[in-house]
Amino acid sequence: MSQWTTVCQLNDILPATGVCALVGGEQIAIFRPRNDDQVFAISNIDPFFEASVLSRGLIAEHQNELWVASPLKKQRFRLRDGLCMEDESRSIAHYAARVQDGQVQIKA
Repeated sequence: MSQWTTVCQLNDILPATGVCALVGGEQIAIFRPRNDDQVFAISNIDPFFEASVLSRGLIAEHQNELWVASPLKKQRFRLRDGLCMEDESRSIAHYAARVQDGQVQIKA
């Protein structure tokens, strides 16, 4: 059964950046796109290179959706569900994320 796991304080994540957390043995990239308490969580593993780099990607908005571009070859992954814009067969896992009392929590 999945449960909420606290990974850090919201203030540990600067707006417009991401961090990586190890939750249940999985590397999860957590993003805070704006200066509010909205957070997103997707796999940190770039499926094109099997590299742990997505938390260092650039956040961008495209067609009213938030995406992160891999720092390697710039493939984009939608933050709300992990869909890969360039190749849907390379989409990645996404996780429920929330802020509770100033703490970022992931359900994995």
